[in-house]
Amino acid sequence: MLSEILEFAMLFAFGFSWPFAILKTYRAKRVDGKSPMFMAIVIIGYCCGIAAHLVDGTKLWLCWVYLADMALVSADLSLYFHYAAKNRRQTPKEQTK
Repeated sequence: MLSEILEFAMLFAFGFSWPFAILKTYRAKRVDGKSPMFMAIVIIGYCCGIAAHLVDGTKLWLCWVYLADMALVSADLSLYFHYAAKNRRQTPKEQTK
């Protein structure tokens, strides 16, 4: 039971930070300093966590927490690609506004 609580706390801590990152990206409409590779690796890590629980057949309720975290990271990754494309199309003068 303690391992479940600790894993949930870890997932909650990671998941708690993503809404702030998403909000920052949305407000700034810029993706400077963001790494899509990092976000993709985090998503892969969450998939591995889900797979581990499915293979083991235990603590399946934690899969929902993994999925929620994965949805947040995916939202941030989607914003990255949306704003990266827009930022590339802007001229240097428009970027300073």
